Amino acid sequence: MAKHSSMKKTQAGASPAPATTVDAPENNAVIIDWLRVARLMFLSRALDDIEEERLVPQGLVTYQFSSRGHDLAQILLGVMMNNPHDAATVYYRSRPFVLAQGLTPEEAVRSTMGRTGGISEGRDIGVVHNLPSRGAATVLPTSGDVGAQYTPAAGWAQAIRYRADVMKQEEWNGAIAAALGGDASCATNGFWAALNIVTTGKLPYLFFIEDNGYGISVPGTYQTPGANIAENLRSFGDLTILDGSGTDPVETSTLIAQAVAQIRAGNGPVLLRLTVPRLAGHSFVDTQAYKPAELLERERAADPLPKLRDYLIGEGIVSADEWERLESATRKEAEEAVERALASDQPSRDVVLDNVYYESGQPQQVGGVIPEIGEQEYRAAFRNGAEPNPSGPRMNLIDAVRQTLNGELERNNRLIVFGEDVGMKGGVHGATIDMQTRFGADRVFDTSLNEEGIIGRAVGMAMAGLMPVPEIQFRKYADPAHEQINDCGTIRWRTAGKFAAPMVVRIPVGFGKKTGDPWHSVSGEAIYAHLIGWRIAFPSNAQDAVGLLRTALRGNDPTFFFEHRGLLDTREGRRPYPGDDYMIPFGVAQVVREGTDLTIVTWGEMVHRAMEAASNSNASVEVIDLRTVMPWDREAVLRSVRKTNRCIVVHEDNWTCGFGAEIAATIAQDAFTWLDAPVERMATADCPIPYNPLLMEVVVPTAGKIAARIAKVMAF
Repeated sequence: MAKHSSMKKTQAGASPAPATTVDAPENNAVIIDWLRVARLMFLSRALDDIEEERLVPQGLVTYQFSSRGHDLAQILLGVMMNNPHDAATVYYRSRPFVLAQGLTPEEAVRSTMGRTGGISEGRDIGVVHNLPSRGAATVLPTSGDVGAQYTPAAGWAQAIRYRADVMKQEEWNGAIAAALGGDASCATNGFWAALNIVTTGKLPYLFFIEDNGYGISVPGTYQTPGANIAENLRSFGDLTILDGSGTDPVETSTLIAQAVAQIRAGNGPVLLRLTVPRLAGHSFVDTQAYKPAELLERERAADPLPKLRDYLIGEGIVSADEWERLESATRKEAEEAVERALASDQPSRDVVLDNVYYESGQPQQVGGVIPEIGEQEYRAAFRNGAEPNPSGPRMNLIDAVRQTLNGELERNNRLIVFGEDVGMKGGVHGATIDMQTRFGADRVFDTSLNEEGIIGRAVGMAMAGLMPVPEIQFRKYADPAHEQINDCGTIRWRTAGKFAAPMVVRIPVGFGKKTGDPWHSVSGEAIYAHLIGWRIAFPSNAQDAVGLLRTALRGNDPTFFFEHRGLLDTREGRRPYPGDDYMIPFGVAQVVREGTDLTIVTWGEMVHRAMEAASNSNASVEVIDLRTVMPWDREAVLRSVRKTNRCIVVHEDNWTCGFGAEIAATIAQDAFTWLDAPVERMATADCPIPYNPLLMEVVVPTAGKIAARIAKVMAF
């Protein structure tokens, strides 16, 4: 254990020095202000007490999670994470850490009461924290999902390395990322994904594991063999393991100082396991009746607050009277903060729908490029477009994607492309051929086979000011990442506009040009359209792919970019390259065929089948290519239906709850009196896409089926 020295009184009557120096590796000593640590502990305890004894019984706080027992370790970490480029992901029991980063007691109580001036303006649970840097670490938006905190912190850690080494921003040198979690969270996908990412990358990352022996009522033996994640990982490569008490002031501060100093010195990730007691139930409704009486007694004896008192008095840092006065003053501070919070306003109902997407004049404080370059500069640099060049070289859709990525990588040094096989191989579909050679492995790189880690890492990178462009090889393979996908889309709203994670997730979707199958041929856009905060582009040709991808890459929201496998290198998708500044705004459909008798609304590969069917019909059929599913161009669809008075919606996603139902419902609601026939839907049957091409044609809408449906609607 590192040497631990203290500053004591030097002569009779001298004022005690309130700090000690903890020696750490690389001669990187850490100074601890113990009076600040004590004050923060008193503050955290007082807030817990007031909420439990007063605000919860009165119904003013509906979610309360006590941090008693975890507080000393968290506060010590908090005071040591003091670099403005540090970041931490936390969980519902992390309020002491957030207080150490500058959260005020009044903000804390306004948050748990759901009042204005809280961390989320009443939108999220009061212990689901976020906090832009107030001179020290940034507290990244907390997830309500256990284990979801680990991979975003890994993304921030990789961004530290990238900004220091590639962008040559020296102020990022020595910064670290930490993920705080309980012992039960070590059983989750996110923990193991992050473990792979940070060890293989030797990233500046701290696993800060607060082991209280229980996940709600489930003991740690069900979560980890032997109930000690540190012991199990001692043989894990490129990971330093530290293990000890989270309640003893000397041991705890020394271990944390060792961990932080080692990471700041560039020696790779550390897992620090600290044993702590949970001195209250999981939440305020948990009586802990499942714990034996002797365990409860041992936990009470392990309370870090009396241990801190004994240490500070024994070292001459405070006297017994000074300790009591500090406790009394801090309790009064907490009570006054509560009274101010009680007098605060309820959040305005007028703005609860704001911040789902970026809106001009409402930029985020953290994430993407806007916080650093400014909103006007962003619009000037990232929103300039041009008319398409009709004489550009004709190319396949996949080549158009590759050329657009190359151009934006040249233009924007914050843009990073990654995913499984995107490096030397150039992607399983060829979208990133030669990019790693051209731009280097820091900007175009392969990942482990873990989609949760791919998207979670992208979230952290985006919040650290980069523009991540992760590739998921096929739509079905994104399923393990849905926890991170859901969380990412709601970041802007959950934090009342303070944080955002702009990114572009590229996913090849749909059946192939020669075959289908249940695993690689999923489109599934309706599921993503249902997710809050995401934009979705679904081009049907190379020109639109260029314009939509460039708009997404210069955008300020998380975006899915779907590339249909049946169009990647086929004749239907080929178009002239429209130029290096061509952009298409989202939510603007294109009428690809004019008509007066019937409207077909479609997108992706189905556009070409609809065009073939329309050409073979005796009716005058108008075909609308939506181009983007979220947002979709309602006005263009309604305008066409009011002209033709008939409509068929065609899509490849399966029938039930497909996005076509949303379009049909909108037409029925807003254009019913204009209709001369019922709105028809055509979609893939509620059945997986078959492997056999003949069977696939039975399941998926074909040009022949669409033509027959046109005739049916016209005959109504």
